Amino acid sequence: MNYDIFNGDADGICALIQLRLAQPIESTLITGIKRDIQLLKKINVQAGDRLTVLDISMQKNIAPLNDFLARGAIIFYADHHQTGDIPQHPNLTALIDTSSDTCTSLIINKQLENQFPLWAITAAFGDNLHGSAKYLANTTDISTQDLQLLQKLGTYINYNGYGSCLEDLHFAPDKLYLEMASYASPLDFISNSHLIYQQLENGYLEDMHRAEQVHPEYSSAKIAVFILPDHGWTRRVSGVYSNDLANQSPDRAHAVLTYTPAGDYQVSVRAPLNNKTHADALCASFTTGGGRRAAAGINHLPVAELATFIARFEQTYNQG
Repeated sequence: MNYDIFNGDADGICALIQLRLAQPIESTLITGIKRDIQLLKKINVQAGDRLTVLDISMQKNIAPLNDFLARGAIIFYADHHQTGDIPQHPNLTALIDTSSDTCTSLIINKQLENQFPLWAITAAFGDNLHGSAKYLANTTDISTQDLQLLQKLGTYINYNGYGSCLEDLHFAPDKLYLEMASYASPLDFISNSHLIYQQLENGYLEDMHRAEQVHPEYSSAKIAVFILPDHGWTRRVSGVYSNDLANQSPDRAHAVLTYTPAGDYQVSVRAPLNNKTHADALCASFTTGGGRRAAAGINHLPVAELATFIARFEQTYNQG
């Protein structure tokens, strides 16, 4: 049996699109909201099963990964998040690059020797890697206008992945993937599925307008912390709003907190664009945190730990 297991954000979706355009197979799709990263726990594999795992932390999935390898599963794993110790096993192919200027779709694009670069560019924009997206775009003949469309699409796909549950999203990530997967170019998707694109754009613009009315809970020269009100739109917009703040103030780190149904906070952290470091370590110092050096998060921060988080956040970026 074949399983395609992927993060429900722009990077995970676009990485899988590239792979399946190059190597079509019938598979069972396993994905979820962007923060739902322990996806290997959702399946029970047998010897000979083939797993493609994209854009989820190996460190957060290491126990089932080792179990599946021991059972005889064959696993292809591509990612740019924290790994921990990568298992050395003949059935595991791991393409891992934790550099702050790459993402899983760029890793896959390199593996496929630039077969579908426009999908990789879309994903890089979604992951707020604008420099990497434009660098790859310079190797193509894409127009400035079309590149701007890819930037929007990547942002909107990424925006769609955020929420505390699937009901918060405009489209379930597996459904959105299926809508896009048949198009060799994301520009064709935009042209031929304009209603879907328009729904994502309208939702994004409306939610971002609301977020821009919120004042920071705490701010200093080095960091700013925003707490958004308890609504579905705030859970949808938290990640892309964090990216927008980072782009507006590239020398400052930002954290956007939203309330969860559990009565605590979900946290999105963005390191300064001019110092893409420490976000992963900061968030990993809390029980449900993790991510990348440039962008990370905490799934459940107890309200009582807010002051601790802000102090640790300030200390992290005051030290550089």
